[in-house]
Amino acid sequence: MAILEVLNYPNPFTENTCFQFDHTLVGQEVEALVQIYTVNGRLVKTLSRAFPFSDGTVRQDDCIEWDGLDDYGDQLARGVYLYQVRLRGDGNTVVDGELEKLVILR
Repeated sequence: MAILEVLNYPNPFTENTCFQFDHTLVGQEVEALVQIYTVNGRLVKTLSRAFPFSDGTVRQDDCIEWDGLDDYGDQLARGVYLYQVRLRGDGNTVVDGELEKLVILR
């Protein structure tokens, strides 16, 4: 089981970005988590979205949007951040993606 073709668009971004990916949990109810970290490894934002019946793709029409705010509603500073997509499928299957980079320009 895998998460493939992970990207956020636009990247770099100023106002908001959209997380997109492919995965192998086709036909399952999937909960997607996107966790965003500072380059020092501090978790600053967790995004969550449920996909009741997943076809294996999350694209621009059903992407996970983010406005650049942290978990407290504060605007993050410009710079480089890391993120990871994590999926939970039927039967508590968990699939972790690789760490990816994103850039905030303000």
